[in-house]
Amino acid sequence: MTEDESKFQRNVIEYSVSEISLAVKRTVETNFEIVRIRGEVGRLSKPASGHVYLDLKDEKSVISGVIWKGNFSKLEIMPEEGLEVIVTGRLTTFQGQSKYQVIIEKVEHAGVGALMALLEKRKLLLHQEGIFDENRKKKIPFIPDKIGVITSESGAVIQDILQRVNDRFPVEIILWPVSVQGKKSATQIANAIRGFNALLPPQNAQRPDVIIVARGGGSLEDLWGFNEELVVRAVFESVIPIISAVGHETDTTLIDLVADLRAATPSAAAELAVPVRNDLISTVLDLDIRRQRAEIKFFQMLSEKFRDLTRRFPKEEKLFDAPRQYCDEFFNRLNYSIKLLRSTKTLTLKSIGVEKLNIELLRQSVSLKRERLKGIGQRIEQYALNEHKRQKQLLESLKRMLENLSYRNTLKRGYSLVLSPQGDIISSTKGALKHERLILEFEDGQLGVKPE
Repeated sequence: MTEDESKFQRNVIEYSVSEISLAVKRTVETNFEIVRIRGEVGRLSKPASGHVYLDLKDEKSVISGVIWKGNFSKLEIMPEEGLEVIVTGRLTTFQGQSKYQVIIEKVEHAGVGALMALLEKRKLLLHQEGIFDENRKKKIPFIPDKIGVITSESGAVIQDILQRVNDRFPVEIILWPVSVQGKKSATQIANAIRGFNALLPPQNAQRPDVIIVARGGGSLEDLWGFNEELVVRAVFESVIPIISAVGHETDTTLIDLVADLRAATPSAAAELAVPVRNDLISTVLDLDIRRQRAEIKFFQMLSEKFRDLTRRFPKEEKLFDAPRQYCDEFFNRLNYSIKLLRSTKTLTLKSIGVEKLNIELLRQSVSLKRERLKGIGQRIEQYALNEHKRQKQLLESLKRMLENLSYRNTLKRGYSLVLSPQGDIISSTKGALKHERLILEFEDGQLGVKPE
């Protein structure tokens, strides 16, 4: 070692490890008091202490960062892995490990491009889980009894929804006010959705049948709360159908993809939630008129068929012609048979001789024949009576059916019959306009009217 080198070493200040670490710390903090660093959030941890530790990285380097517990709750943007951000803070060293790090006091998005990249990444992950599947979406009720609205309590959005609902079909609106922008918005929106679902019917009458989540237009940063995973999962888990109405028609957030129905604007959401009351009334009245006309035509057709049936049915006095003729033929044949039998027996008696005739046997034979003839006569008489009774019951049944289907019984049920001055039935508006005067027949009388 030369004399100069030896002299130089004697002049160099000697530090302990702690002293050099402290000197470096002072130098770094003095020269880099406030810095802004752009990078992608890498490893991120949140221990029980409440502090947040993370890495900021680019293609070549990594720097550690820490957000103290008291400062973390004040951040507008919550850091998450993969998000490109710009952090503002103080550069310092960690003496215990001879490392330097940035104490982060503010986090900002590194432009719209960074947000879009994060949005696409999040959308892909949620899509792979089936969060956006169409087959799991619920049907919006046709006429809800109550509508829950999640939006800001001030501003034009809630007023637009109230006005459109009242104009179309007035129903009860239940507002759950939330912040629709900023770091608290996602948590408040998710809590509101879960809060409405927690109102169990019928114990709680404030449970809505459908929920509208709405806010006006804005930038991607303004609408970011509706892209948060917390909100998306709350909508996915909701039992109550949800209509999203966030931003303008060109704005699409993740809540729009998971909602059961997406509306272009808050006003459009109100139109999708309720029908037009006057249109429904007109439709119901039209259907009722068509029903009445169909009933009248049906009863007219039924009456015509019954009249045709009664014309084909034989008259009462003719119902017994066939049985009567049958009885006449039977008795004629019976008399003929008796005469023939008598002749045959007479010849038999003559052939055997009177001396051989047993009077007692003959008397018994005659008595037996008489009993048989009596039984045959009774059966014939009973048959005629039964046939008469059956035909009479059939006529009574047809008579009751005719009375039930008559147009006068129809008038008793509240209908009226429109007649021309000549007494013809009028069944259409076109037919009614052909006459200057019409007759309305009711159950208790007639009334003259003029068609207009």
